[in-house]
Amino acid sequence: MNSDGRWDDESNDSRDYQRIAAALRYVDTHYQDQPTLAEIAQQSGLSEFHFQRLFTRWVGISPKKFLKHLTLECAKRSLEASSSVLDAAYDAGLSGPSRLHDLFVTTDAVTPGEYKARGQGMTIRHGRHPTPFGDCVLLVTDRGICGLGFVDENETYEEALAYLAEGWENARLIESSTETESYIDRMFRPTESRAPRSDMPLRVLLRGTAFQTRVWRALLTIPPGKLTTYEDIARRLGYTSNASRAVGRANATNMISFLVPCHRVIRTTGAIGGYRWGRERKLALIGWEAAHAEQAA
Repeated sequence: MNSDGRWDDESNDSRDYQRIAAALRYVDTHYQDQPTLAEIAQQSGLSEFHFQRLFTRWVGISPKKFLKHLTLECAKRSLEASSSVLDAAYDAGLSGPSRLHDLFVTTDAVTPGEYKARGQGMTIRHGRHPTPFGDCVLLVTDRGICGLGFVDENETYEEALAYLAEGWENARLIESSTETESYIDRMFRPTESRAPRSDMPLRVLLRGTAFQTRVWRALLTIPPGKLTTYEDIARRLGYTSNASRAVGRANATNMISFLVPCHRVIRTTGAIGGYRWGRERKLALIGWEAAHAEQAA
């Protein structure tokens, strides 16, 4: 990261991600045509050589190997392989800290009275920061992170902030990127974090109904590189498969993206499905985590 708070040109900055996203968007809509590396690279505005170099620096493996993780067949295999791992993770309990990218995450939920108060008496600090998946918006309270989303190319920072601040209308919002930056370091660059006591858990503050909160806590049991389905989450929470739609709605209303990993939930068929912050970003998150999990194995 350079002196103005942005990742330097040798890092996975937001500009790099926009190029990667353009390539993923093209592959997503032309996968059946089996496009060549040159055709994919063209979408990013780079030569085949420079695109391969950029992509490998961004994720650590070649585009061809990365895209393998995003095929329907690979997604189905991942669902099957994840089952026993998730059983063990869930059996460990939802109340304890959950492991995520060398981080521990602990959760706190607002009380019914706090839910109705919509942030009255609270101060929320927010900031915009570059990440490997594009610029993000982060909202933080004294009790933990209460909002994390990405700035889509078709929206402004203010629009993204307004979306994440829904439900906190009575809180005092203060722009303070210098205070939120340490959280970004720990989430996206944990091994390089300069934040003090980075071994301590990251706290998140969940604002939702009792059911939504249970679903979001269940998401924290999904390890990086693993996938599950809406039906499976419903089953693990003790509901019938008919509750999968309700799980899907709770998943879609998760306001702490990446950290509470709703992107790791896909359809039973293996289809990736949509994502509030862009389908190509969900593809990027799933492929990126799968690639790093494979390297760590």
